[in-house]
Amino acid sequence: MITRLLRAGLTLLLLATFTFFALSISADPALQILGPDAPPDVIAAFRARWQLDQPLLQRYGTYLLGILQLDFGLSYRTGQPAIDLVAQRLPATLALMIPTGLASLLIGVPLGIFSAVKLGTTTDRLIMTASVIGFAVPNFLVGILLMYVFSVWLGWLDPSGITSGLSWIMPMITMVSAEAGVFARFTRSAMAEVLAHPMHDTALSGGLSARLTLRRHSIPNAMIPLLTLVGLFVGSLVGGAVITENVFSWPGIGRLLVESVAARDFAVVQIIVLLIGTTMVVTNLLVDMSYGLIDPRIRDARRGGVPA
Repeated sequence: MITRLLRAGLTLLLLATFTFFALSISADPALQILGPDAPPDVIAAFRARWQLDQPLLQRYGTYLLGILQLDFGLSYRTGQPAIDLVAQRLPATLALMIPTGLASLLIGVPLGIFSAVKLGTTTDRLIMTASVIGFAVPNFLVGILLMYVFSVWLGWLDPSGITSGLSWIMPMITMVSAEAGVFARFTRSAMAEVLAHPMHDTALSGGLSARLTLRRHSIPNAMIPLLTLVGLFVGSLVGGAVITENVFSWPGIGRLLVESVAARDFAVVQIIVLLIGTTMVVTNLLVDMSYGLIDPRIRDARRGGVPA
């Protein structure tokens, strides 16, 4: 447990370090915000105000110290604390990501199980074809097609922003189309492997019905490798949210990230990247810990015991 926590902390430190230096060696935020025609004294005053005239390593030390104190600095554009800007946008992102995640699981996993049970049939091929198409088509293209159909052609929904209680429908469909397809394919693969295992035939020969065997043995065993996908799913969901929010002008942290990168608003970019990284690290840590709770054999192996 301690080792996993140390690795997680080291990962976040490396992420923070990479983000800081990558931004620091890019374009000068003073020139980006003030413009190349700004007087030299104005540019110098801007750099002094935001401590951009300090040595790079000194700024790096100040940045790390600020993280430990939960002080992520001020936005170059607004002068507000960067953490406040992110906090204002975070609810909109969560309102999109949480329903999308749940819908992807509730659609993708049952479809994957059903496809594995019908392995090799027309039903299986149709489900897998749909999942591949959903995963392969880029989010921005799905979003544009949905806007054309539901906003331009039918006129049912507003094309961008949060303007009504139904504003979330198109962004959510855009993200679910890809994520549910991934879950369906992965679940089908895991489930097909379990169904081909001799244990499944043994349970059937012991007198259990096919439905009971599926519910008690096959599905629980297929869900164990599915946990691995959950950690990757969070990263995919965040990436999809960044694209989707910008397509639909959704006022979340994904749109804020793109705006801040374009404006060289380093403090805001740094906290968003660190927030995304922390979310992924914590998710993978929880997934890793849950293996032992779900499968006692893994817990015994980690403790150095002999699996039962």
